[in-house]
Amino acid sequence: MDSDRRSAQVERLEVVDTGRRRRWSEDEKLKIVLESLQSPRQVAATARRYGVSRSLLLRWRRSFRPEPKDAADPPGFVPAMVVAEAGSTPCPVVPASSGGSIEIEFAAGARMRITGAVDAATLKAAVAALADGRLR
Repeated sequence: MDSDRRSAQVERLEVVDTGRRRRWSEDEKLKIVLESLQSPRQVAATARRYGVSRSLLLRWRRSFRPEPKDAADPPGFVPAMVVAEAGSTPCPVVPASSGGSIEIEFAAGARMRITGAVDAATLKAAVAALADGRLR
């Protein structure tokens, strides 16, 4: 299929130099960020004044935000291990008086929920069996 012959042919194409990317120093970025924080809703106006996008100014603001005091210990998942002490008698993992429960989810998608008192040997055998795929 031929191209449409009625359309105008491009005779001249001119590329206009828009300048190269601006490199902002850390001091300039900090000055712009502080100016945007002077009063509420100043992000767009400050970004227009300096010729940067709002998203770039918001990224600078996040990077200059002070670190939280408890940043060393972010909340997260803590794996639990049940290990029997050498020479000790099996003892309940969960005290009989508590009505708590433990839920273990394995990588294969299996899930084990334990409620009430369970001795360590039974728990270890059940976890090993579930991890090996013998229990379903």
